[in-house]
Amino acid sequence: MLGAAVAVSKWRRAQRALDLGGHVALVTGGSRGLGLLIARELGRQGAVVMLVARDEMELRRAQQDLHARGVEAAYVVADITDEATAERIVSETITRFGRLDVLINNAGVITVGPIDHMSVTDFADAMSTHFWGPLHAMRAAIPFMKQRGGGRIVNISSIGGRVGVPHLTAYCASKFALTGLSTSLQAELRQHGIFVTTVCPGLMRTGSPFNARFKGRHREEFAWFTIADSLPVISIDGRRAAVQVVDAMRHGDAELIVSWPARVAIAAAAVAPNTVATAMDLTNRLMPSANGEGEGRSYSGWQSTSRWAPSALTRLSERSAAANNELPSV
Repeated sequence: MLGAAVAVSKWRRAQRALDLGGHVALVTGGSRGLGLLIARELGRQGAVVMLVARDEMELRRAQQDLHARGVEAAYVVADITDEATAERIVSETITRFGRLDVLINNAGVITVGPIDHMSVTDFADAMSTHFWGPLHAMRAAIPFMKQRGGGRIVNISSIGGRVGVPHLTAYCASKFALTGLSTSLQAELRQHGIFVTTVCPGLMRTGSPFNARFKGRHREEFAWFTIADSLPVISIDGRRAAVQVVDAMRHGDAELIVSWPARVAIAAAAVAPNTVATAMDLTNRLMPSANGEGEGRSYSGWQSTSRWAPSALTRLSERSAAANNELPSV
């Protein structure tokens, strides 16, 4: 019986497979990091890509990168946290290309530091980007997808949207909200042929630590974050992650957990929450303590370098930053 159920499940998944040739995909946060890697993979499989981000110079570089790979790509400079702007982005995509088949909600912000240094604004920014932005984009895109008889939506959440991580409170709170929004919409939209995929990655080597924000003992915070992001055993190559994301989207999978450490952590939190809480407590004790300066200012990774980062311990993350348009705009 179990074997038959597995076979039926695989058959149904294969039946849902979407051929991306000629389809149009809108990728928020598509100018660098995971968003750009996903755009490359979408284009490699024949999709036309519309990139959305706030930095025009980054978007131009990303578009040039895609064009050099033979990918048809355009971009819109916009802040997806604004409802009217999200509606405009969707409308512009449809006006330009005549359709919208895939929406990838990838835009993200990361602020790292102890709760003592986190402000209400840090939480508001995270919620605006990770919850309200995807919600606005989906509300704008869903009517067009219903009219066309279907579509695909991917919401890039995080392991931090399933397991609380110290020094990432604002990030985790907003990603938990996105996970709830995304999984709730899966059931509502399937009847319209719209498949929603919730993606929960663990650490990925995309180069993102260099554009994250760090508070408190920011150099120490940046060092541990970047070193962890560079470890091959616990982090996954960004390109491999992007291939998995696009594959899950094409097949209408409900959920994708990227990397085995993320799968282990999520499973452990479900079956042994107290043990995981103890592990997180021990982890927190090893992390930089508050520096007594209150909420204070935040610094980018590029402003938080030390003898530990960049170093031989962070080479993989550095290479990813250079490969995935995470270098500072000049």
